[in-house]
Amino acid sequence: MAASVGTTPGGTTPAGMTPAGTTPESEKDTEFQEREKILCPDFLSVAQITEMLAEDVDGVQQKLEKFLNFRNLQTCLKEASLLDYYVSGFLWARGMDFSIIQYSKFMTLLDMLLHNLRTLHMSLEDSIKWLREVMAEIGPSHSQKNEEWNIFDVKQANAVVDYLKISLFQHYKLYEFLFFSAREETVIGTEGTRVQALVREDPSCRGATKPVCHNY
Repeated sequence: MAASVGTTPGGTTPAGMTPAGTTPESEKDTEFQEREKILCPDFLSVAQITEMLAEDVDGVQQKLEKFLNFRNLQTCLKEASLLDYYVSGFLWARGMDFSIIQYSKFMTLLDMLLHNLRTLHMSLEDSIKWLREVMAEIGPSHSQKNEEWNIFDVKQANAVVDYLKISLFQHYKLYEFLFFSAREETVIGTEGTRVQALVREDPSCRGATKPVCHNY
């Protein structure tokens, strides 16, 4: 199979012949260790996740704001949008009643998708392909011999993919604009963590400073 365009944290070990001198047991141990490296290092620590689970919506937002070291939420569109992205993801996961390890991998997945977009300029098509490959590693597989290695069951894996479709992939162009636009944006209103509008120069005004509001 061709290598992925993106990067999977921790890397992946290509399949190959069993080295001489190894046993089936040692091979299984090695495979388990490699699977544990998927989506590592963790975006949030176990302690941070545990702290956030004890908070209400406002508390989750405040904790993430602190963990991410965001200090300009009232004036920086990028910080406000990213905080909304992570807070919304965490609250969705809480509704799924995930375990700590599932929270950890899910939040790291959210972060890596943005990382691939921001640093690798990964296209929407390549991001979907990357997600498919990662979910094949951490989700259920018909060929999987050890079900305890699966991070998510079938229902959970499908729910994760569906959530990412509506939270990220449907708005991919907006996130590309967020990371790569050279224009200056200013947040002029928020509702909770949801960005209501931004003001930028309208190119159709031929240099006039006309405010253009975009609702999210």
